[in-house]
Amino acid sequence: MIDTKALARERTQLFSDVLEGKVPKRVPIYAFIQQEFAIQYAGRDLAEAQWDSGAFEEVVDKVCQDFVTDNVPVHAVRYPSIYRMLGSKNWIMGSGGFIQHPEIEGLSAEEYDDLIASPYNCIVEKVLPRLYSELALDSPTKAFALAKAFKVYNDEFGTQAMQTARLKEKYGYADVNLFGTICEAPLDFLADQLRGFKGISLDIRRVPDKVEAAVNALTPLVTKMGMQSFHAKNTCTFIPLHMAPFMREKDFARFYWPGFKKQVEELAEAGFQAFIYCEQNWMRYIDYLAELPERTVMFFEDGDPRLAKEKLGGKHIVTGFYPQTLLKTGNKQQCIDKAKELVDILAPGGGYIFGFDKVLITLDSIKPENLQAVYEYVAANTDY
Repeated sequence: MIDTKALARERTQLFSDVLEGKVPKRVPIYAFIQQEFAIQYAGRDLAEAQWDSGAFEEVVDKVCQDFVTDNVPVHAVRYPSIYRMLGSKNWIMGSGGFIQHPEIEGLSAEEYDDLIASPYNCIVEKVLPRLYSELALDSPTKAFALAKAFKVYNDEFGTQAMQTARLKEKYGYADVNLFGTICEAPLDFLADQLRGFKGISLDIRRVPDKVEAAVNALTPLVTKMGMQSFHAKNTCTFIPLHMAPFMREKDFARFYWPGFKKQVEELAEAGFQAFIYCEQNWMRYIDYLAELPERTVMFFEDGDPRLAKEKLGGKHIVTGFYPQTLLKTGNKQQCIDKAKELVDILAPGGGYIFGFDKVLITLDSIKPENLQAVYEYVAANTDY
């Protein structure tokens, strides 16, 4: 019989060692599987099950039974009930049952001065009513809508937290949460939630000074978003990075990097370790990344793992790079060989957490037997 408490302590120590800059007993496995995959894997209807937060434990348990990971493998990031109550326009459920983020403009180009003068007031008074129809109503009605949505938010994620705790105890998972709090880099927040991809791309050329001033004004706000309510061991602030790969380096250096670097530095000074997702290929910015505070966790989607090891190894923590598409197109041995290749490159000296290049969302994007084989290989063959 497995001693799950001892197993949990051993797995927790793996992450503690890596996050503290020590060489662990073996390479830890951190799974990034979203609830949508687990729902499909358990044979439940995707659109229906997302409305039932009580079903989280049932669908995740099936994943826990079949895949060897060191953390609770499944996360639920968004519940449609919250967005429905607010009349969300920027997060909507598509016909296939997936919550999507359409291109939407919450701030007009003529309103930059308002944003620069008072970011918080501008967002509350101008942006939120455009993104959420219930917040555009009269004061008593929108206050009631916000209160209802906040209660549902607490209920949904509170229920998930209790179920996650039971799964952690049942399977002996590590006490680790790389998604402790989520925020955005300043320019990404301006692009994603306020101006849209098209809008910000035009603004950088038409009104560059206003974009720069807006990023500077937003930086304290988005940094505060990343400050967790309390310090917890093995817990990070997650920052997905969006716009940089679409930018010229001179624009990146002016508009993106200064605010983002300041954000990560201030989080580190406050005792919060950043976990950044470098979406697409960040290799042309690798020297910038090396400047970030020590032991920043960097999750790479694409690029050269050898270059990442050379430039970041010894100071930072790396995960990702494994192409999830191989789990669909390759056979079992090819998938194991790729895991071995990445472990051989990235594991020496520590500072490596095994993970794929993307969050796993859809069941049809992989062959489950390949995923099983890779996780089992890493768990059994990566001792230091």
